[in-house]
Amino acid sequence: GLTPQLLRQFAARFGEEVAVLHSALSAGERYDSFKKIKTGRARVVIGTRSAVFAPAKNLGVIIIDEEQDAAYRSEQSPRYHARDVAKYRAAQTDALLVLGSATPSVETYYGAKQGKYPVFTLTERFLGAGLPEVIISDMRGLAREGRSGIIGPDLERELISTLEKGKQAILFLNRRGNSRVIGCGVCGWVPECPSCSTTMTYHSVSGRAMCHYCGASIKITGKCPQCGSTSLFTETPGTQKLEEELHERFPSARVLRMDADTMNTKGAHERLLTRFGKGEADILIGTQMVTKGLDFENVTLVGVLDADQSLYAQDYRAHERTFSLITQVVGRAGRRFDTGRAVIQTYSPLHPVILTAARQDYEAFYESEMQTREALRCPPVCDITMITAVGELEQQVLSSLLALKTRLQSLMEGQFADVKAPVLGPAAAQMVKVMGRYRYHITIRAKDCARWRRLISGVLREFMQDGKNRGVTVFADSNNEM
Repeated sequence: GLTPQLLRQFAARFGEEVAVLHSALSAGERYDSFKKIKTGRARVVIGTRSAVFAPAKNLGVIIIDEEQDAAYRSEQSPRYHARDVAKYRAAQTDALLVLGSATPSVETYYGAKQGKYPVFTLTERFLGAGLPEVIISDMRGLAREGRSGIIGPDLERELISTLEKGKQAILFLNRRGNSRVIGCGVCGWVPECPSCSTTMTYHSVSGRAMCHYCGASIKITGKCPQCGSTSLFTETPGTQKLEEELHERFPSARVLRMDADTMNTKGAHERLLTRFGKGEADILIGTQMVTKGLDFENVTLVGVLDADQSLYAQDYRAHERTFSLITQVVGRAGRRFDTGRAVIQTYSPLHPVILTAARQDYEAFYESEMQTREALRCPPVCDITMITAVGELEQQVLSSLLALKTRLQSLMEGQFADVKAPVLGPAAAQMVKVMGRYRYHITIRAKDCARWRRLISGVLREFMQDGKNRGVTVFADSNNEM
């Protein structure tokens, strides 16, 4: 989404020496860019995570912006993290690697604190603009007062003021669709995906409930398919619902929505951001797409809705991810001459992560988070290797993974006793069934070194060569979400 904005800035400076690489290019466009880079005609390469493999000659510098972003990790084969590939390429070619972020990953900042690489801090915003004034809006008790809807009183007041001044606003809600849950208030029916272990999300635009993992959908007719009742309810609103509420409360406001449902055609990102940049809309709402990198001088208000959504997720990076998202999106406000304002709507107004994000205080967040990581023995204090098995037959997946665990423990009792570590599991993945395939994993806390990787790769090769495991895929991840 940021590539067009970045490309314009670099093309204005470097002209034809710029090449771009990302998945939305056609095969011909990708070939032309690849050839341009390989022949040396392109000396600046801009792209997404795969651009780290660009065949650049005389590589001098690799810059990874927003280095903490989970999108740099590829979840498909070949599995890699662009940041790790960049480190390797920089070392091989004696190039400079710059990891840029307003909210560095805890692992990166820990490495810097250990003297692994130097830190350069920008203490002022561009053109000397001040940090936004932040309001932490307590949403508790509003329902008892008879107030409904997604937009709280603080955010509504700020939106009215912003629109009256002819300024623009960005609203962040990290959930697409109309409502995360739709169900029957009489019999309790909720649409569940037949191929994945999750409920479907209701999309009012299409009138369907959809699975965001496999794309399966069913028509919502207004009647419960089990009991015929018309008493359907919706809960946990998404960006579509927010858009509908904005049209109701601010009928004259021009609203644009930026999420996976509206950005599904080539060039959609650029067209929408161009319209917003030209002032053809007053409010931009969206998911994570609106949190990073956007630079609009007329945006003076940012709203974070349902800030607690990712705070209590079941992995050790939940706090880090929440802090980063809130800090990044708050930074979209007041980037030029007008003082920006931000409203964070939350049901946990006193939570340390919310408070430090509101203050843009990364150091305080880091110190608190490291205490938790040390207590839990999580990265960067300790490395975590997760071996995941995936297959259509649940019992086969479990039995194969148990056999792999036994083999791993046997080797750690013998020739690999020097890297011996406890093996936990098998346990179900957070989403145990996706697209009809079951997922279970085992977890090992052990130092990630060459000897350890030799053990893991050997066990995985053995597993894949064993005919009894046909139909089961296995892969290993290091320091990924649990």
